[in-house]
Amino acid sequence: MEKSTKKYNTWIVILSIAIPLVVAILFGVKIDLKLPVFLPPIYATINGLTSLLLIAAVWAIKHKKIQLHEKLMKTAIVFSVLFLVMYVAYHMTSESTKYGGEGILKTVYFFILISHILLSIVVIPFVLITYVRAITNNFELHKKIAKITFPLWLYVTITGVVVYLMISPYYL
Repeated sequence: MEKSTKKYNTWIVILSIAIPLVVAILFGVKIDLKLPVFLPPIYATINGLTSLLLIAAVWAIKHKKIQLHEKLMKTAIVFSVLFLVMYVAYHMTSESTKYGGEGILKTVYFFILISHILLSIVVIPFVLITYVRAITNNFELHKKIAKITFPLWLYVTITGVVVYLMISPYYL
């Protein structure tokens, strides 16, 4: 294994552990600050746009538009980071909203929410590995893992929007 790949692998492991840990820790931190905007619809929109970027990136690569694919994927990564920063900022400055639905809708909501949260953690190393394989020109392995990363990441972005839409009537 190449030295730079080993260095990347070390960072992938560190970030894949650190990001969920830091997010979990920051959820316990409450800042008495009123944000100038209501973030949930903004970060839900960013999730929706990330979904569109991912779909466009797959279209681009299937049509041999490699530079467009690369730009779309880098933008999707930036949007995901932006989403995460806003999501954490909102939860550090606001109380969590309880879902108010009942019956089967409540079950569906919690299934989507829990699968969204778990897969948002699982997808981190997949995105990082896929990206590293691309920037190190290991395109055969990049393609193999991208076939797993794409549906996971797309599911996380779409369910993020669905969770927002389901809980939005209950925001105070």
